[in-house]
Amino acid sequence: MDKTVQYCSTCGADVEKGIPPGDDHPRYICTACGCIHYQNPKLVVGCIPEYEDRILLCRRDIEPRRGKWTLPAGFLENGESVREGALRETYEEARLRVEIIAPFRLFDLAFVNQLYLMFRASITVPEFGPTHESSEVRLFFEKEIPWDDIAFPVIAKTLQHYFSGRVKGQFPFQSLELSESSSAIT
Repeated sequence: MDKTVQYCSTCGADVEKGIPPGDDHPRYICTACGCIHYQNPKLVVGCIPEYEDRILLCRRDIEPRRGKWTLPAGFLENGESVREGALRETYEEARLRVEIIAPFRLFDLAFVNQLYLMFRASITVPEFGPTHESSEVRLFFEKEIPWDDIAFPVIAKTLQHYFSGRVKGQFPFQSLELSESSSAIT
């Protein structure tokens, strides 16, 4: 456990690593007020926007992986549902309004402390464009997907699973674990 918490967010005192009573995981504990600082995985939510056999991708204009292509997705904010977060991220990254069809994949990336929840979504009106997060936004047929320029392995896996399901006409929800080695693009 890296020391990512140095000071208590409640009182500003130093923290130290320890196992609180009744717990079994090391936590950062304030040396003054005793506040326990929990660190939990981040939830990333996003969409696979579909329009007439095409999928919308965004070319990242921010780090990490600036210049690479991705599905619109990002960290869930406090106070919003996963659906609200996926819709917000799609609008923030592509200026696109979509209708959620169904949850599609939940990827557990324990090696980076993240969960990815991706929804299938329908584009009803193909009005979209670049934003401060995306330098380019466009629709791709499957044969046009820039596989060598996909930003993150989990996005490539999502697209691979989506296209495989589309051939069968089946899009069952699945929860999968990706390890650092299994998340390589294949």
